[in-house]
Amino acid sequence: MDTQIGFPPLTLAVFAGMAIGAMLLDMLTHRGDRPVSLGKAALWSVFWIALSLAFAGFLHVEHGAEVASLFITGYALEKVLSVDNLFVFMAIFAWFKVPDGLRHRVLYWGILGAIVFRGVFVAIGTGLLALGPWVEVVFALIVAWTAVMMLRASGDQEAEEDYSAHMAYRFAARLFPVWPKLYGNQFFVTRKTLEAEILKPEHAGMSLAAKGTIFATPLFLCLVVAEVSDVLFAFDSVPAVIAVSREPLIVYSAMLFAILGLRTLYFVLEALKRYLVHLEKAVIALLFFIAVKLGLSATDHLFGHGYKIAANASLLVVMGVLVIGVIASLVFPGKAPAPQDPPLNETQ
Repeated sequence: MDTQIGFPPLTLAVFAGMAIGAMLLDMLTHRGDRPVSLGKAALWSVFWIALSLAFAGFLHVEHGAEVASLFITGYALEKVLSVDNLFVFMAIFAWFKVPDGLRHRVLYWGILGAIVFRGVFVAIGTGLLALGPWVEVVFALIVAWTAVMMLRASGDQEAEEDYSAHMAYRFAARLFPVWPKLYGNQFFVTRKTLEAEILKPEHAGMSLAAKGTIFATPLFLCLVVAEVSDVLFAFDSVPAVIAVSREPLIVYSAMLFAILGLRTLYFVLEALKRYLVHLEKAVIALLFFIAVKLGLSATDHLFGHGYKIAANASLLVVMGVLVIGVIASLVFPGKAPAPQDPPLNETQ
């Protein structure tokens, strides 16, 4: 007996079991405040990829090669598109001057939020497709617009965004009074604690807001900015993955398994970003490809022209463009960016 979303209870049970087990493993193994080395991050990245391929293997056995191909395509696409989002996270961490040892704490909570919001967006997005092919046209325009905006911004790498003007920063600062320095790994600190802090010589001249018993630290503001940035990114990535399959389980499982590996992938990319200078161009190319795929699907439903891009062809394009982006970065390295991100002084 199949479920309402088109898969039998066994498939849902296997997905739920693997997803919950993976999230618990991630929570239990990355709780410290120590920097994550490149070697450790690379090993964990390989593990998350292997776990995703194991689920793809299960889909292949239970539902055939096409379903497994759809999952792998969606997974690879979400992974590649997430690269640009991780580069944004690097800029956010640099602006807030978050030390290396605290970055994975922000990523930890940010990824939990991403898992929840992706589920909401996938449910809404796949539900909207039932309204007709014009929804696909809208999705195609969203993805194409994102590609154009990335293409226009790609030549302006030197400008640093002022995140104090970000809507999430301003909203959080209105909810809580802000202590301007990091306080260990804490997102919040009490007034009683800070009343003792301002008596220290290094805080001479500092004062506390007149109201409020709980103060937000820069780490909390960083988390809020990163979370809202990811939600905005989801408006682009969810339609792109929905272009691969309309089946909610395929879309969400592909996105979830890709997201689970993002925290360790961040530290791999942070170490290698100066060598992957053309990867963003690959992301832009893929977005244009997805816009075309959505457009063809929509116009085929409207006019019956019969032109579509098959699942296997989509997989080959996604993987091929990713490989080309990596090879181009190695062959034409360009000008490497200068190291930055000096740590912010912390109070104890």
